[in-house]
Amino acid sequence: MDIQAQITIRMKKLGVLIRDVRLKTHKSLGECASAIGVSSGVFRSFEQGRKSPSLPELEVLAFSLNLPIDHFWGKDALSDGAISTESHNIIRLTELRHRMIGAQLRQLRMNAGISIKALAGQVGFPSSRLKAYELGQRPIPLPELECIISVLGARIDTFFDQSGPVGKWITSKQLIEKFLQLPIELREFVSQPVNRPYLELAKNLSQLPSEKLRSVAEGLLDITL
Repeated sequence: MDIQAQITIRMKKLGVLIRDVRLKTHKSLGECASAIGVSSGVFRSFEQGRKSPSLPELEVLAFSLNLPIDHFWGKDALSDGAISTESHNIIRLTELRHRMIGAQLRQLRMNAGISIKALAGQVGFPSSRLKAYELGQRPIPLPELECIISVLGARIDTFFDQSGPVGKWITSKQLIEKFLQLPIELREFVSQPVNRPYLELAKNLSQLPSEKLRSVAEGLLDITL
């Protein structure tokens, strides 16, 4: 299957997932479009698979629907409720993220020692389009971003927002999901305030170099014998 066919199929699948989460969270097309700063017509084209959102737009959509970002890569866990994005300038946020992703993509390409012309030949996009992506002048449709970073040997999760309000929310969601995967007895232990010193001790020990940790263990063994 050629690259363009793969992108087309990904656009269709992504459209189905976007429409599904909108309906399951009881949001109107206009509400979702407004949340990510696009027109209702553009958002409808996302759902129909004729266009695809960029990663920053998808991040903001997940944020506004209180939805795990990895849902759009095949997971189907939905959360109840929604988080308001009114306190953040969404348009400014997404524009900044587009530039950050472009810069990250350029750095990744340069680290791989590949010219824009060579990369264009591998992914089948014009060099001018790739240059506009790297400069943050054009949002990168998610299927195209996935295609480019696959050629460059990277993972999509390395492009997720890390430090912005959406990134912090994504991180907190991931931590909660990891916590819920723990055995119930561990969750109960962690949840007890009286056990906090033990958790802090475990954290400090985990940060010690192996030699230092071995010395501590030997000292404890001497005490207990």
